[in-house]
Amino acid sequence: MPEDPALRLTERRNPRTQRLDQATPLELVAMIAAEDAMVPAAVAAAAEEVAGALALVERAFRNGGRLFYVGAGTSGRLGVLDAAECPPTFGSLPEQVQGIIAGGPDALVRAVEGAEDSPIAGATEIDVRSVTAHDVVIGIAASGVTPFVRGALQRAREIGAGTVLLTCADPPNEVAAHADIAIILRTGPEVVTGSTRMKAGTATKLVLNTITTGAMVRLGKTYGNLMVDLQATNAKLIDRGQRIVMEVAGVDRSRAVAALEAANGSVRTAIVIARTGASRPEAEQMLADNDHRLRAIIGDPPPVPDYA
Repeated sequence: MPEDPALRLTERRNPRTQRLDQATPLELVAMIAAEDAMVPAAVAAAAEEVAGALALVERAFRNGGRLFYVGAGTSGRLGVLDAAECPPTFGSLPEQVQGIIAGGPDALVRAVEGAEDSPIAGATEIDVRSVTAHDVVIGIAASGVTPFVRGALQRAREIGAGTVLLTCADPPNEVAAHADIAIILRTGPEVVTGSTRMKAGTATKLVLNTITTGAMVRLGKTYGNLMVDLQATNAKLIDRGQRIVMEVAGVDRSRAVAALEAANGSVRTAIVIARTGASRPEAEQMLADNDHRLRAIIGDPPPVPDYA
């Protein structure tokens, strides 16, 4: 007998919000905030699975592989968002983390009805991106049943890629069977019944942030908690890069700017130049010899300033 969709955790009615339409503005804010407060615990409960996915992605990156997010609706948009934020934050190539959304780019700003209902379309996207056994595919499906995601995971598994299912409801066996790791975030019924852009969406974003940030940190993309591999693509990031060099190397802004120019904009390389007096080729060689980790070259980062 087919499963009743109403039994799925993300589709159940929330007894705490059944008078939602009678609430005042302040009551609405309190009600939604109370539900949102449950999200961190749901994420923490899946810590081992999230860490497993992080390690899987790190291994793929170290072997020249890529990460693909696949989803529909809010799930797809969150994957595209996380992928888009990796290059400016970590200096990664745009193709290293890619987001695939059912319905294509148009679905980012407007719902494309029915796009999520085709497993063949999901499988086709995997083939179009030339996914290989070196890659990882994370299927994001709040309800755990999205056919587009199921098709993508099945095709990725056939190819030999690492596969992860990220969901907020216990997935059917035929979906879970295609995932090496299943991350289940039991965020419970939504404020508005079935509106998984809310708690489920918030929990999903937390996990996606954790996986990519963690994998990039493991690859040496930070020095302590400093963003030393950022791409200075706007005024804010240019200023941040200069301030990082100033703080770590103990130089004024003019020397930081000169070091960044000598390093062709690389914050990490500029720090080595400013601290050691090395040329750019020498600094790059030192980084290559030490897995691109600054700590091995110049020691521990400076202590966190007292901002009081």
